[in-house]
Amino acid sequence: MEEILEKAKKVAEAAEVFLVTSEEIPVQFEANRLKHIQSKQSQIVALRIISKGRIGYSVTTNPDDVDGLVDAAVETAEFGMPARFEFPTPSTYPQVEIYDNKVESVSLERMVSLGEEMITAIKGHNADIICEAGVSKDFVSVKIINSSGNSAGYSKSIFSLGMEGSLIRGTDMLFVAESKSSCHPLNTAKSITDNIIRQLEWAKEQAAVPAKTLPVIFTPNGVASALISPLMVAFNGKTVLEGASPIGNRLGEPVFDSKFNLRDDATIDYRPGSHPFDDEGVSSRRTPLIEAGIPVNFIYDLQTAALVDKQSTGNGKRHGGGLPSPSPNAFVIQPGDVSFDDMLADIKEGLVIEYLMGAGQGNILGGDFSGNVLLGYKVENGKIKGRVKDTMVSGNVYQLLKEITAIGNDNKWVGSFLNSPSIYCPGLSVSVKD
Repeated sequence: MEEILEKAKKVAEAAEVFLVTSEEIPVQFEANRLKHIQSKQSQIVALRIISKGRIGYSVTTNPDDVDGLVDAAVETAEFGMPARFEFPTPSTYPQVEIYDNKVESVSLERMVSLGEEMITAIKGHNADIICEAGVSKDFVSVKIINSSGNSAGYSKSIFSLGMEGSLIRGTDMLFVAESKSSCHPLNTAKSITDNIIRQLEWAKEQAAVPAKTLPVIFTPNGVASALISPLMVAFNGKTVLEGASPIGNRLGEPVFDSKFNLRDDATIDYRPGSHPFDDEGVSSRRTPLIEAGIPVNFIYDLQTAALVDKQSTGNGKRHGGGLPSPSPNAFVIQPGDVSFDDMLADIKEGLVIEYLMGAGQGNILGGDFSGNVLLGYKVENGKIKGRVKDTMVSGNVYQLLKEITAIGNDNKWVGSFLNSPSIYCPGLSVSVKD
């Protein structure tokens, strides 16, 4: 990395070298059986320069090709966008615990056993279900150096469990799923299998809902599949800069229900979305986005922040070896104090949404969404009555979150990108296929 930086500094005013090394060891099950165990390793080196005031960029998987990497960056700088930022100087980063060496010691045999335990538990509940499961351990090492004298690095361990099940009866297909990840080893899959069995129990019977506006409870999985994508776009500083965010000029105004609080947080110990600094070397932090229903911040990388005379919020991320862009670390919705059962008890007739399919096909910039209820349940007189079929819902995130009946105390991590409780909304448009 030092050699690349030194050569780049000879042909550019400023330079940055970014190195990420990763190893992934996944154990995959298909159709209730072990399919394969693999080990994948990769290394990517990215060079970003500022040459004649413009950004040049190149990336390689061959760190020995120093000249090729530098030459490619210089060539792209001729056509690059003007650089409005400076690379970070040395900084004191927050202490964020994201590596547990116990992950290394989890044997392949134990990983296979965890997968088998998940399948055995679910098939013990319903012998006809077809299961796919995954158990993986991943190790990521990140290093960054730049011409401003900054040099930093970190290592992260990630352990993940996931399971999907499908139950096919004639033309009817039921889909259930759950997953969990941590920087610690996950020694039991009970929380995953318990949730899937709960989904199967609620879906045992079928129930029909009327085509009208109904109260709806989004479970944490439902929030992730239906509501969160428009918010991630709206709070992106680049979307705001382009004038496309519906809340871009509404900082300090009441846009959401006063019960709704949201933050971006890369400082939570032992979470896969956490790190001491982002992919540009900017310190990680906890950034409030919505406080008591009022938007208070957007997320920025270095370039986007500079264009609007702001400071980066530590959200510069590289995707697939590309240039950094503003991206969420982990969205955290503050839980409320209402239990899921109490929310159910409040509904005379309504819907619980576990998974919504195709929600992103609407006008995501405007907050519109619509989709098929892949997994959802009818509520009648405060009780789950069964799974709904051939049901669609449509609405607008900003209208839904402007008036929230209750926010649950059942927050959980959905993947590595969202921590959410259940959210109870008073009305959502429901349509049913004849």
